[in-house]
Amino acid sequence: MDSIHSIQATSVTLPQFDPATVIIRMPELESLTGYKRPTVYKRLKDDPTFPKPVPLSDSTSRGAPVGWVLAEVQAWVRQRIAKRGEAA
Repeated sequence: MDSIHSIQATSVTLPQFDPATVIIRMPELESLTGYKRPTVYKRLKDDPTFPKPVPLSDSTSRGAPVGWVLAEVQAWVRQRIAKRGEAA
């Protein structure tokens, strides 16, 4: 038991970001929505309420990098949670 050390909490100051100006990529989108990549693209095609991607380059070719606005994704998730009570 001598190998157990106490861990002290440290206060770390993290910069504050405005979710309306934060771009997230696919792994974060998957984590926030619970959808995998194929379902994300199906939702983009079939669900007009799903957040639209933001192009991250001037390229218009397939596979060009995109991201999503964090605030829009959070709002969409909140709407889905709100609908949970309506489905009864």
